[in-house]
Amino acid sequence: MAKKVDSAKKSSSKPASLAAKSFKPKAPGPSTRLVVGGLTILLSVLLFLAFFSYLISGEADQSVVGSAFKTSIHESGQKVQNWLGLTGAVVAHFFVFQWFGIASFLIIPVLLVAGIKMTFAREIFPLKRLTYQAIFYTLWVSSVLGFVVLYSNSQANLSTLSGGIGLLINQLLYNLIGWGSIAVIAASLFVFVIYFYRVDSLEHVAEKVEGMKVPKPSISNPFKNLFKELEETEEEEELEPETEKPAPVAKEIPKPAPRIPFAVEPKIEIEEEPEPEEPEEDLEQIQLEKVNRLAEDARRVLETPVRLPVELKPEVEPEPEPAFEEVEAYVPPVTVNGSGNKSTPKAGNAEPDFIIEQVPAEEILPQKKIEKLDTKPNENLIKELGLYDPTLDLARYEYPGVDLLKEYAPDKAQVSEEELKSKKDTIVRTLSDYGISIASIKATPGPTVTLYEIIPSAGVKISRIKSLEDDIALSLAALGIRIIAPMPGKGTIGIEVPNKNREMVSIRAVVASEKFQKSTAELPVVLGKTISNEIFVTDLAKMPHLLIAGATGQGKSVGMNVILASLLYKKHPSQLKLVLVDPKKVELSLFSKIERHFLAKLPGTEDAIITDTKKVIYTLNSLCVEMDSRYELLKNAGCRNLKEYNQKFIERRLNPEKGHRFLPYIVLVIDELADLMMTAGKEVETPIARLAQLARAIGIHLIVATQRPSVDIITGKIKANFPARLSFKVTQKVDSRTILDTSGADQLVGQGDMLFLQGSDMTRLQCAFVDTPEVDAICDFIGEQQGYSDAYLLPEFEGDESGNEEKNVDLAQLDPMYKDAARLIVIHQQGSTSLIQRKMKLGYNRAGRIMDQLEATGVVGPFEGSKAREVLIQSEERLEELFKELRL
Repeated sequence: MAKKVDSAKKSSSKPASLAAKSFKPKAPGPSTRLVVGGLTILLSVLLFLAFFSYLISGEADQSVVGSAFKTSIHESGQKVQNWLGLTGAVVAHFFVFQWFGIASFLIIPVLLVAGIKMTFAREIFPLKRLTYQAIFYTLWVSSVLGFVVLYSNSQANLSTLSGGIGLLINQLLYNLIGWGSIAVIAASLFVFVIYFYRVDSLEHVAEKVEGMKVPKPSISNPFKNLFKELEETEEEEELEPETEKPAPVAKEIPKPAPRIPFAVEPKIEIEEEPEPEEPEEDLEQIQLEKVNRLAEDARRVLETPVRLPVELKPEVEPEPEPAFEEVEAYVPPVTVNGSGNKSTPKAGNAEPDFIIEQVPAEEILPQKKIEKLDTKPNENLIKELGLYDPTLDLARYEYPGVDLLKEYAPDKAQVSEEELKSKKDTIVRTLSDYGISIASIKATPGPTVTLYEIIPSAGVKISRIKSLEDDIALSLAALGIRIIAPMPGKGTIGIEVPNKNREMVSIRAVVASEKFQKSTAELPVVLGKTISNEIFVTDLAKMPHLLIAGATGQGKSVGMNVILASLLYKKHPSQLKLVLVDPKKVELSLFSKIERHFLAKLPGTEDAIITDTKKVIYTLNSLCVEMDSRYELLKNAGCRNLKEYNQKFIERRLNPEKGHRFLPYIVLVIDELADLMMTAGKEVETPIARLAQLARAIGIHLIVATQRPSVDIITGKIKANFPARLSFKVTQKVDSRTILDTSGADQLVGQGDMLFLQGSDMTRLQCAFVDTPEVDAICDFIGEQQGYSDAYLLPEFEGDESGNEEKNVDLAQLDPMYKDAARLIVIHQQGSTSLIQRKMKLGYNRAGRIMDQLEATGVVGPFEGSKAREVLIQSEERLEELFKELRL
């Protein structure tokens, strides 16, 4: 050992002598380091003040900086607002605006650490490592913010975020790989973190975070450390003969048997003894006694009055174990054998072997069996049959193609630069006439309107600009403008001005778009384009109900056709069913061709498109019955919504023999609510409100339209459950407030111009245009394909006419039209209330009372849901005999 130390000293002294002889450049003196370090700290503070001041007054200083080299320093210095004057404004302009954006602040810590190192001779952070980090993160943060700025609508206002370099990097990446640029930026951070921080595994990350290694539960590790220590001990004791050295106790102990894992790992201490005090047989005897004591303790525990489902029986004496400090945590090896068969271990003769005999749970604690829901797919059924595919009912069904839609010539009727500049100047001039100055103005042209965003000067009240709405419209000679003050999330005031030449948005352009084709929404709906020419796609399942309003001729029916066409283009007949209510009888008649594919109706009815008010009431109540039955299925399946339920059914975790089935989405479309409210009133309002309140979780969604958005039509009960509203142009402000809770719909320009409100977000859209021949072509394409044998049948509904009011019928006061109605029913052999209404020109209520009287007198049978009542009298002669009996 002494030789090793001397050699180490010689080897360490040799490099020192060589280093002394080598050439060293003369280091700067203490005074120089003190001066340079102090100036560096001061520079970092000044840069921070300049950068921070630029964030506040940078936009105002841009014009000064641009003309700084053309005008005198005195004149520029008076105009600049930066805290460090013209120099601070120029430096901050280049660093923040031209180069790195707000990531320039990352340069300051490098200067500060370098200055502290030179001044105080202390290194609070490794300067070289900090410099590399600052360089990378400055470029990376600038690139990330450049991505945000590049794809936002406010590049001029947000350019200080990323700087010019960040925008340049993103423009270059976008030209090369498009939207994949964000993946490249993220990958660069991943590679930098891996190599710079030397990350080679998740275990290494855990060491960095927790400050210690992740423990590896292994039995062999303690013995590896033991043998390593033994080898080191042998090297140190070279003088002693190997034969005289007693062997360690661990080498004489066989490999320990497998043990049951415990939460607390037993501590292991193995010490070498120069001379064994006791013979080897005594040590084995001691360990054997310890193991026997453990087995005896386990047997006593198991023989207590509380009977457990296992019983331990020792078979043979156990083998001695290594000297563990915490023997209590160690248990002899066991073999689980529920059938009673003994399993013999492969180890030595004296190794213990216990058998755990399982006792049936019914003999221990008889309890009621609880049926557990499956949490995993039925692998056996999936292996045999595969996942359930509802589309196999119509396996040859083809989705309609885009070629069915009309292709219009490209319409380039966009706003020209001259028109934009002229309207900008007019807005600025009109506001200045009323003493309002603005800091900036920006225009965003759209297909129907152009949005002018203005930032008012400091001290200008927003209410003053909003009060000049009519004056600005007069100066622009516009049909009507809309002022949004302030715009949500932007900090600007928006002025929407209609374009002189409007651009038509065709349904083919929006349906063929990548945004709609790749939509993963449950019920995707494409409505049109926003004022910034972006295609607007939303999910009907998340609305979850839609209320549409608009005056006659403003595009309401076209909008509904666009919504229905969107659903037909994306959904299979097995996944979607439509319930169409059309009191006007002509708006939705084109969809009758797809009855056997997408439509739902009441049993026994001929037409799937509902036009009769009486059938509307039955249909709404039938949907309530369907809703209740679906909720019962969801409760039995342990699901919270339709998506979870169908996913379980697809994975074959629900038994069809127990009533479970694949549930399609159901969309109820009511074209004119006002007509239903006028004729039926409460009978319609109550089921609509109930469906709107409860039906969203089980996949029933409502689309309700009306021309008259008044409070007596859109009642509070209905309105409260329709968070999504779509308004075309209305005639009065009060109608706009009724549908949208704010004004604005009365200022639209019509012909598809609309406002879409979902939650608190309001968006102005230009609705896509779909013509009648296009809808006809889509329905023809679907209707010519193989469909189901009939439309989707809704459950039967038994209303209040089922005989519950028979006791209230006074036969002494029959209706004067009773005899005529009875003859009509017997002649036609059809017990229908609508037949009495139509033939005798009576109202619904009177016809219903006459039908109750006919039932009470035995002319017709009881109410049978949507089916016509059974006529009990087959001839007029028998009817006359009935009249004589009733003394009529």
